[in-house]
Amino acid sequence: MRISRRRRYGLILAASAIAIGGIAAGCGDDDDDSSNGGEDLSGSITIDGSSTVAPLSEAAAEQFQAENSGVRVTVGTSGTGGGFEKFCRGETDISDASRSIKDEEIQACADAGITYEEITVGNDGLSVAVNLENDWAQCLTVEQLNAIWGPDSKVNNWNQVDPSFPDEELVLFGPGTDSGTFDFFTEAINGEEGAQRTDYNNVGEDDNQAVTGVEGNVGGMAYFGFSFIQENEDKVRAVEVDSGNGCVAPSTETVQAGEYTPLGRGLFIYPSGEALQRPEVQGFARFYIENNDAIAEQALAIPLSDDQREQANAQIDTLVSGGGE
Repeated sequence: MRISRRRRYGLILAASAIAIGGIAAGCGDDDDDSSNGGEDLSGSITIDGSSTVAPLSEAAAEQFQAENSGVRVTVGTSGTGGGFEKFCRGETDISDASRSIKDEEIQACADAGITYEEITVGNDGLSVAVNLENDWAQCLTVEQLNAIWGPDSKVNNWNQVDPSFPDEELVLFGPGTDSGTFDFFTEAINGEEGAQRTDYNNVGEDDNQAVTGVEGNVGGMAYFGFSFIQENEDKVRAVEVDSGNGCVAPSTETVQAGEYTPLGRGLFIYPSGEALQRPEVQGFARFYIENNDAIAEQALAIPLSDDQREQANAQIDTLVSGGGE
């Protein structure tokens, strides 16, 4: 797993904190509960953050609790930015994020003495969605998307995007500024994080509202996580994206292969160092990776590749054995 500059504060996890909790494979008794090495886990885990990662964490929570009835896991959706605000105030155990932690968030956590680790739990093909009756925009270039969503854009009709497109009003729906999806899309498409036109229908963290908006407007367009395309194939359609090497649709295969550019991305959880002292949080983190295929399938998300899973497991192994940098 790539260790970015943004994570340097988060890798300060004490060996004594990590060694607690018997979640390493084969360290339990003869009990068949593979998720915790035979130990009966109990307690509560509080998660908040990205609405894109939430379906994964909710699926992980449901499956983990089915095997660990003494643990209660709650998952909120304050957005990646809102989730980090709570996390760096010590209000949550794990923060869901669809982008890496920002410098100011690193500082807020450091000021509060909050340590953390970034763990990849899935992949996403951030999808541009249009109405099912839209039969003209099968593929859009990054330049066209920038022309639509750029901070100085005045484009309000599809024929302004391409003269061959019909005279149809362009109605835009998108996430709020606390969203990691907003941050990622604006940087990938507009070249600067947070730089985007403001005259769009802001749906906050409610991606379902964006789906409803596009479904109800022939000229509608929105962007959100791949799972919402999967869930709503009968309501909206994903356009292919051309970043210079031809048109590519978001899919498990194209995202894992790195072909869906520039909108393919990793999805993360950030457990705090304090939370990782607790066996139930360690067990949950291990479970999230070991059962990633089933979790991603339930969440209609893109699972970890074999290489990503191996990297994530090795990372957790290091943390559990008291490693770190």
